[in-house]
Amino acid sequence: MARTGSFSAAARELGCTQPAISQQMKALEKAVELPLVVRSGRGVQLSEAGEVLLKHASGILAGLSAAEQEVAAIAGLRAGRVRLVSFPTASSTLVPPAVARLRGAHPGVRVSLVEAEPPESLAMLRGGECEIALAFRYPDGAGPAVPAHGASRAARAQAVLAAAESSAAGDWSDLVVRPLLDDPMVGLLPPGHPLAGRDGAEPVRLDELAGEQWIAGCPQCRGHLVELCGQAGFEPRIDFATDDYPAVVGLVAAGLGVAVLPGLALSAVRPGTVAAVPVHTAAGGPARREVVALTLPDLAEVPAVALMLDRLAETAAGR
Repeated sequence: MARTGSFSAAARELGCTQPAISQQMKALEKAVELPLVVRSGRGVQLSEAGEVLLKHASGILAGLSAAEQEVAAIAGLRAGRVRLVSFPTASSTLVPPAVARLRGAHPGVRVSLVEAEPPESLAMLRGGECEIALAFRYPDGAGPAVPAHGASRAARAQAVLAAAESSAAGDWSDLVVRPLLDDPMVGLLPPGHPLAGRDGAEPVRLDELAGEQWIAGCPQCRGHLVELCGQAGFEPRIDFATDDYPAVVGLVAAGLGVAVLPGLALSAVRPGTVAAVPVHTAAGGPARREVVALTLPDLAEVPAVALMLDRLAETAAGR
Protein backbone atom coordinates (compact mmCIF):
# COMPACT_ATOMS: atom_id res chain seq x y z
CA MET A 1 0.00 0.00 0.00
CA ALA A 2 2.88 2.34 0.73
CA ARG A 3 4.24 1.65 -2.74
CA THR A 4 0.95 1.73 -4.70
CA GLY A 5 -0.66 4.64 -2.85
CA SER A 6 -4.11 3.07 -2.40
CA PHE A 7 -5.89 0.08 -0.87
CA SER A 8 -7.42 -0.85 -4.24
CA ALA A 9 -4.07 -0.93 -6.06
CA ALA A 10 -2.51 -2.91 -3.22
CA ALA A 11 -5.38 -5.41 -3.35
CA ARG A 12 -4.93 -5.92 -7.10
CA GLU A 13 -1.21 -6.50 -6.70
CA LEU A 14 -1.70 -8.97 -3.85
CA GLY A 15 -4.58 -10.80 -5.53
CA CYS A 16 -7.19 -10.11 -2.85
CA THR A 17 -10.13 -7.75 -2.30
CA GLN A 18 -9.95 -4.13 -1.22
CA PRO A 19 -12.14 -4.76 1.90
CA ALA A 20 -9.70 -7.48 2.99
CA ILE A 21 -6.80 -5.02 2.81
CA SER A 22 -8.81 -2.46 4.78
CA GLN A 23 -9.67 -5.01 7.48
CA GLN A 24 -6.04 -6.06 7.86
CA MET A 25 -4.96 -2.43 8.18
CA LYS A 26 -7.62 -1.75 10.84
CA ALA A 27 -6.46 -4.82 12.78
CA LEU A 28 -2.86 -3.63 12.61
CA GLU A 29 -3.84 -0.13 13.78
CA LYS A 30 -5.77 -1.66 16.66
CA ALA A 31 -2.73 -3.70 17.66
CA VAL A 32 -0.36 -0.70 17.76
CA GLU A 33 -3.08 1.69 19.01
CA LEU A 34 -2.07 4.35 16.47
CA PRO A 35 -3.24 5.33 12.96
CA LEU A 36 -0.88 3.95 10.31
CA VAL A 37 -2.32 5.71 7.23
CA VAL A 38 -3.60 9.19 6.48
CA ARG A 39 -6.30 9.52 3.82
CA SER A 40 -5.76 12.45 1.46
CA GLY A 41 -7.85 13.09 -1.64
CA ARG A 42 -8.14 9.90 -3.66
CA GLY A 43 -5.20 8.13 -2.07
CA VAL A 44 -3.63 7.29 1.26
CA GLN A 45 -0.18 7.88 2.68
CA LEU A 46 1.61 6.47 5.69
CA SER A 47 1.47 8.27 9.02
CA GLU A 48 4.60 8.76 11.09
CA ALA A 49 3.91 5.49 12.92
CA GLY A 50 3.30 3.80 9.58
CA GLU A 51 6.68 4.98 8.30
CA VAL A 52 8.40 3.52 11.37
CA LEU A 53 6.62 0.19 10.90
CA LEU A 54 7.49 0.12 7.20
CA LYS A 55 11.17 0.68 8.03
CA HIS A 56 11.21 -2.56 10.08
CA ALA A 57 8.86 -4.57 7.84
CA SER A 58 11.54 -5.92 5.50
CA GLY A 59 13.60 -7.18 8.43
CA ILE A 60 10.55 -8.82 10.00
CA LEU A 61 9.63 -10.55 6.76
CA ALA A 62 13.20 -11.69 6.22
CA GLY A 63 13.28 -13.10 9.75
CA LEU A 64 10.03 -14.99 9.17
CA SER A 65 11.40 -16.41 5.94
CA ALA A 66 14.60 -17.52 7.67
CA ALA A 67 12.59 -19.11 10.48
CA GLU A 68 10.46 -21.01 7.97
CA GLN A 69 13.58 -22.29 6.22
CA GLU A 70 15.20 -23.40 9.50
CA VAL A 71 12.04 -25.23 10.62
CA ALA A 72 11.83 -26.92 7.22
CA ALA A 73 15.48 -28.01 7.57
CA ILE A 74 14.73 -29.58 10.96
CA ALA A 75 11.67 -31.34 9.56
CA GLY A 76 13.74 -32.62 6.65
CA LEU A 77 16.61 -33.74 8.95
CA ARG A 78 19.01 -31.31 7.26
CA ALA A 79 19.44 -29.76 10.71
CA GLY A 80 18.41 -30.40 14.29
CA ARG A 81 19.80 -31.27 17.70
CA VAL A 82 19.65 -34.35 19.90
CA ARG A 83 21.17 -34.22 23.38
CA LEU A 84 21.69 -37.67 24.89
CA VAL A 85 22.17 -38.57 28.54
CA SER A 86 23.33 -42.12 29.14
CA PHE A 87 24.67 -44.38 31.87
CA PRO A 88 28.29 -45.44 31.25
CA THR A 89 27.82 -48.99 29.94
CA ALA A 90 25.31 -47.83 27.33
CA SER A 91 27.60 -44.92 26.43
CA SER A 92 30.35 -47.36 25.45
CA THR A 93 28.21 -50.01 23.74
CA LEU A 94 24.88 -48.75 22.37
CA VAL A 95 25.47 -45.04 21.78
CA PRO A 96 28.57 -45.01 19.49
CA PRO A 97 27.20 -47.17 16.64
CA ALA A 98 23.74 -45.58 16.86
CA VAL A 99 25.12 -42.02 16.64
CA ALA A 100 27.52 -43.00 13.86
CA ARG A 101 24.66 -44.38 11.77
CA LEU A 102 22.54 -41.27 12.30
CA ARG A 103 25.38 -38.88 11.47
CA GLY A 104 26.33 -40.89 8.41
CA ALA A 105 22.87 -40.45 6.92
CA HIS A 106 22.13 -36.97 8.31
CA PRO A 107 25.36 -35.03 8.96
CA GLY A 108 23.46 -31.82 9.65
CA VAL A 109 21.92 -33.24 12.83
CA ARG A 110 24.02 -32.39 15.90
CA VAL A 111 24.25 -35.09 18.59
CA SER A 112 25.86 -34.57 21.99
CA LEU A 113 26.33 -36.89 24.97
CA VAL A 114 26.78 -36.52 28.71
CA GLU A 115 26.77 -39.33 31.27
CA ALA A 116 24.45 -39.73 34.24
CA GLU A 117 22.88 -42.65 36.04
CA PRO A 118 19.16 -42.88 36.72
CA PRO A 119 17.38 -41.26 38.50
CA GLU A 120 19.60 -38.22 37.79
CA SER A 121 19.25 -38.76 34.04
CA LEU A 122 15.45 -38.77 34.33
CA ALA A 123 15.55 -35.47 36.22
CA MET A 124 17.69 -34.02 33.42
CA LEU A 125 15.16 -35.18 30.81
CA ARG A 126 12.21 -33.73 32.69
CA GLY A 127 14.19 -30.53 33.33
CA GLY A 128 14.80 -29.91 29.62
CA GLU A 129 18.55 -30.67 29.71
CA CYS A 130 18.34 -33.42 27.10
CA GLU A 131 16.00 -34.93 24.50
CA ILE A 132 16.72 -38.62 25.21
CA ALA A 133 17.81 -40.40 28.37
CA LEU A 134 19.13 -43.95 28.34
CA ALA A 135 18.26 -45.63 31.60
CA PHE A 136 17.74 -49.00 33.22
CA ARG A 137 15.56 -50.53 35.86
CA TYR A 138 15.21 -53.92 37.45
CA PRO A 139 12.08 -56.06 37.02
CA ASP A 140 9.22 -55.11 39.32
CA GLY A 141 8.75 -58.77 40.11
CA ALA A 142 11.96 -58.80 42.11
CA GLY A 143 10.05 -57.66 45.20
CA PRO A 144 11.45 -55.93 48.26
CA ALA A 145 14.72 -57.04 49.78
CA VAL A 146 14.50 -59.37 52.75
CA PRO A 147 17.87 -59.47 54.52
CA ALA A 148 18.73 -62.70 56.27
CA HIS A 149 17.80 -63.29 59.89
CA GLY A 150 20.30 -61.53 62.10
CA ALA A 151 21.32 -59.03 59.44
CA SER A 152 22.51 -55.68 60.75
CA ARG A 153 20.15 -52.76 61.13
CA ALA A 154 22.30 -50.86 58.62
CA ALA A 155 21.83 -53.60 56.03
CA ARG A 156 18.08 -53.57 56.51
CA ALA A 157 17.97 -49.78 56.23
CA GLN A 158 20.09 -49.89 53.05
CA ALA A 159 17.77 -52.48 51.54
CA VAL A 160 14.66 -50.42 52.31
CA LEU A 161 16.28 -47.26 50.92
CA ALA A 162 17.41 -49.07 47.78
CA ALA A 163 13.89 -50.40 47.19
CA ALA A 164 12.39 -46.93 47.64
CA GLU A 165 14.91 -45.33 45.25
CA SER A 166 14.37 -48.08 42.70
CA SER A 167 10.61 -47.54 42.85
CA ALA A 168 10.96 -43.77 42.40
CA ALA A 169 13.43 -44.16 39.54
CA GLY A 170 11.08 -46.58 37.79
CA ASP A 171 8.12 -44.18 37.62
CA TRP A 172 8.07 -43.51 33.89
CA SER A 173 4.33 -42.93 33.46
CA ASP A 174 4.87 -39.39 32.09
CA LEU A 175 7.49 -40.48 29.55
CA VAL A 176 7.66 -42.26 26.21
CA VAL A 177 9.46 -45.55 26.88
CA ARG A 178 11.38 -47.26 24.04
CA PRO A 179 12.53 -50.72 25.21
CA LEU A 180 16.01 -51.55 23.97
CA LEU A 181 17.11 -54.84 25.52
CA ASP A 182 17.12 -57.13 28.54
CA ASP A 183 20.62 -57.01 29.99
CA PRO A 184 21.52 -60.24 31.84
CA MET A 185 23.53 -60.05 35.04
CA VAL A 186 26.78 -62.00 34.95
CA GLY A 187 28.66 -63.40 37.94
CA LEU A 188 32.44 -62.85 38.04
CA LEU A 189 34.53 -65.42 39.90
CA PRO A 190 38.28 -65.46 40.58
CA PRO A 191 40.48 -67.99 38.77
CA GLY A 192 40.31 -71.36 40.49
CA HIS A 193 37.02 -70.66 42.26
CA PRO A 194 35.08 -73.91 42.86
CA LEU A 195 32.12 -72.63 40.79
CA ALA A 196 34.27 -71.25 37.96
CA GLY A 197 33.99 -74.53 36.07
CA ARG A 198 30.41 -73.62 35.15
CA ASP A 199 31.72 -70.89 32.85
CA GLY A 200 29.09 -70.29 30.18
CA ALA A 201 27.08 -73.38 31.15
CA GLU A 202 25.18 -74.12 34.36
CA PRO A 203 24.08 -70.92 36.15
CA VAL A 204 25.17 -70.05 39.67
CA ARG A 205 22.50 -69.40 42.29
CA LEU A 206 23.15 -66.39 44.47
CA ASP A 207 22.79 -68.42 47.67
CA GLU A 208 25.81 -70.46 46.53
CA LEU A 209 27.87 -67.27 46.97
CA ALA A 210 26.55 -66.40 50.43
CA GLY A 211 29.93 -66.86 52.14
CA GLU A 212 31.93 -64.81 49.65
CA GLN A 213 33.41 -61.34 49.90
CA TRP A 214 31.73 -59.02 47.39
CA ILE A 215 32.77 -56.22 45.08
CA ALA A 216 29.87 -53.87 44.26
CA GLY A 217 29.30 -51.28 41.54
CA CYS A 218 27.29 -48.04 41.26
CA PRO A 219 24.90 -47.08 44.09
CA GLN A 220 21.80 -48.32 42.28
CA CYS A 221 23.55 -51.56 41.26
CA ARG A 222 24.77 -51.96 44.83
CA GLY A 223 21.24 -51.55 46.16
CA HIS A 224 19.98 -54.14 43.69
CA LEU A 225 22.72 -56.56 44.77
CA VAL A 226 21.69 -56.18 48.42
CA GLU A 227 18.08 -56.73 47.37
CA LEU A 228 18.80 -59.91 45.40
CA CYS A 229 21.03 -61.36 48.10
CA GLY A 230 18.38 -60.56 50.70
CA GLN A 231 15.85 -62.56 48.70
CA ALA A 232 18.37 -65.40 48.58
CA GLY A 233 18.55 -65.32 52.40
CA PHE A 234 21.84 -63.59 53.15
CA GLU A 235 23.48 -60.20 53.53
CA PRO A 236 26.44 -59.72 51.16
CA ARG A 237 29.72 -58.73 52.74
CA ILE A 238 30.73 -55.82 50.48
CA ASP A 239 34.42 -55.11 51.01
CA PHE A 240 34.98 -53.05 47.84
CA ALA A 241 32.71 -50.65 45.95
CA THR A 242 33.65 -48.90 42.70
CA ASP A 243 31.87 -47.48 39.67
CA ASP A 244 34.88 -48.44 37.52
CA TYR A 245 34.15 -51.79 35.86
CA PRO A 246 37.77 -52.56 34.88
CA ALA A 247 38.60 -52.07 38.57
CA VAL A 248 35.89 -54.58 39.49
CA VAL A 249 37.38 -57.12 37.08
CA GLY A 250 40.86 -56.45 38.44
CA LEU A 251 39.77 -56.95 42.04
CA VAL A 252 38.03 -60.21 41.18
CA ALA A 253 41.03 -61.41 39.17
CA ALA A 254 43.24 -60.76 42.20
CA GLY A 255 41.05 -63.08 44.28
CA LEU A 256 39.66 -60.30 46.49
CA GLY A 257 36.02 -61.21 46.03
CA VAL A 258 33.19 -62.01 43.62
CA ALA A 259 30.95 -59.61 41.73
CA VAL A 260 27.81 -59.41 39.61
CA LEU A 261 27.97 -57.11 36.59
CA PRO A 262 25.51 -56.29 33.79
CA GLY A 263 26.29 -58.01 30.51
CA LEU A 264 26.78 -54.62 28.80
CA ALA A 265 29.47 -53.75 31.32
CA LEU A 266 31.29 -57.00 30.72
CA SER A 267 31.24 -56.50 26.95
CA ALA A 268 32.96 -53.14 27.41
CA VAL A 269 35.91 -54.54 29.42
CA ARG A 270 38.31 -57.44 29.04
CA PRO A 271 37.48 -60.10 31.62
CA GLY A 272 40.93 -61.69 31.31
CA THR A 273 41.29 -64.72 33.57
CA VAL A 274 38.06 -64.01 35.45
CA ALA A 275 35.32 -66.61 35.04
CA ALA A 276 31.97 -65.18 33.85
CA VAL A 277 28.94 -67.30 34.74
CA PRO A 278 25.17 -66.80 34.42
CA VAL A 279 23.46 -65.81 37.67
CA HIS A 280 20.00 -66.91 38.80
CA THR A 281 17.91 -65.25 41.50
CA ALA A 282 16.24 -66.92 44.46
CA ALA A 283 13.09 -67.21 42.32
CA GLY A 284 15.01 -69.42 39.89
CA GLY A 285 15.10 -67.10 36.87
CA PRO A 286 18.04 -65.23 35.37
CA ALA A 287 18.98 -61.95 37.03
CA ARG A 288 18.60 -59.10 34.57
CA ARG A 289 17.84 -55.43 34.09
CA GLU A 290 15.73 -53.65 31.48
CA VAL A 291 17.53 -51.04 29.34
CA VAL A 292 15.38 -48.38 27.68
CA ALA A 293 15.51 -45.03 25.92
CA LEU A 294 13.20 -42.37 27.36
CA THR A 295 11.89 -39.09 26.02
CA LEU A 296 8.98 -36.72 26.58
CA PRO A 297 5.79 -37.17 24.52
CA ASP A 298 6.22 -33.88 22.62
CA LEU A 299 9.89 -34.56 21.91
CA ALA A 300 9.04 -37.97 20.45
CA GLU A 301 7.39 -36.13 17.53
CA VAL A 302 10.60 -34.25 16.61
CA PRO A 303 12.11 -35.97 13.53
CA ALA A 304 15.72 -36.04 14.78
CA VAL A 305 14.67 -37.42 18.17
CA ALA A 306 12.45 -40.08 16.60
CA LEU A 307 15.27 -41.13 14.27
CA MET A 308 17.77 -41.34 17.16
CA LEU A 309 15.36 -43.59 19.05
CA ASP A 310 15.11 -45.83 15.98
CA ARG A 311 18.89 -46.04 15.63
CA LEU A 312 19.31 -46.93 19.31
CA ALA A 313 16.69 -49.67 18.99
CA GLU A 314 18.36 -51.06 15.85
CA THR A 315 21.74 -51.11 17.58
CA ALA A 316 20.33 -52.92 20.59
CA ALA A 317 18.53 -55.46 18.41
CA GLY A 318 21.82 -56.28 16.68
CA ARG A 319 23.58 -57.29 19.88
